[in-house]
Amino acid sequence: MILPPLKIVLTAVGCPGASTLVRMLKANGERQIVIHGVDMRPDAVGRFMCDGFSIVPPGNSPDYIAGLAEVVEREQPDLLFVQSSHEIETVARQRDVFEALGARVLADGVRGIEIASDKAVMHAACSKIPVPQPVLLRPATLEKFVAGARELGYPDVPVCFKPPVAKGSRGFRILSAEIDRVHGLLYEKPINRYMTLDDFVDLFTGYEPFPQLMLMEYVDAPEITVDLFADKGEVVFHQTRTREEFLTGLAMAFKTIDRPDLVELTRKVVRHLALDYYQSVQWIGGKLLEINPRVSTFVYQEDFIIPYLGIKYALGEIGPDDITEIQGRVRTTRRSVRYYDQVFWDE
Repeated sequence: MILPPLKIVLTAVGCPGASTLVRMLKANGERQIVIHGVDMRPDAVGRFMCDGFSIVPPGNSPDYIAGLAEVVEREQPDLLFVQSSHEIETVARQRDVFEALGARVLADGVRGIEIASDKAVMHAACSKIPVPQPVLLRPATLEKFVAGARELGYPDVPVCFKPPVAKGSRGFRILSAEIDRVHGLLYEKPINRYMTLDDFVDLFTGYEPFPQLMLMEYVDAPEITVDLFADKGEVVFHQTRTREEFLTGLAMAFKTIDRPDLVELTRKVVRHLALDYYQSVQWIGGKLLEINPRVSTFVYQEDFIIPYLGIKYALGEIGPDDITEIQGRVRTTRRSVRYYDQVFWDE
């Protein structure tokens, strides 16, 4: 090891990408990294992979910051690394609490997180720059929702909707008039993203207040993500990947690809919104879908680990003269598959 060791407090070590992130941070090849994981679940997988583990309140709990600060004060890490969407804005608002304890916080500022986390706000902000986006409506009533769906082409073409603030695929549905209910019941898994407009009307008739929803053009095309680390609105490192074979709302297969057109559009978005640190910008059919202001499911390489490279950049160990060489390491031959594993223990 050629660089001084680091200690990190890593949040949400029970999330789907946590086990791989822990493994890859430790496999950086340059330094020892000691990781103390925290999660609200006592059986989070990170408990079995990190060097230490603590239980903290849920990210939306009023006790979360105090609980996390207690861990940071006790463990004295160099860095506080936030993984979950449920925690990142809360931590960003209380950044001074953790930095006063000596821990650098790896998270964007509050403004950037607020914009990225609310998809309607993000789409409105990005409408001011030349970036393609799906057509989007914000119906305030059931009647306006029905009219909007027809305006977007239903029933001749599918349309979709989702809440402006939601984690993963929660609340996302596709409205289609071409639904085979018998086939869906007998041959498809019970997690079904399709419904008719009549189903929607039946569900929300009399429901008050009408929920905040984004009614959108349905783009039937592959999803592509540009994962990146940014500094004051400028992309420093990036890697572009596909998202394939979805299961329970999660993509299960990925491959690194070369899409300079999407990288350039991503640069415009990041610059316009002045985003910092880790971001995951999703595109579908060349149109901006959403931004996740946190680490995501990377297609890791032994010499290109964006979470670790971001740490080095934040610590001043990587300068402008190093970036071109590091970015050139990305291999478009790289593939990844997500799978389920198990851990075992005695209580």
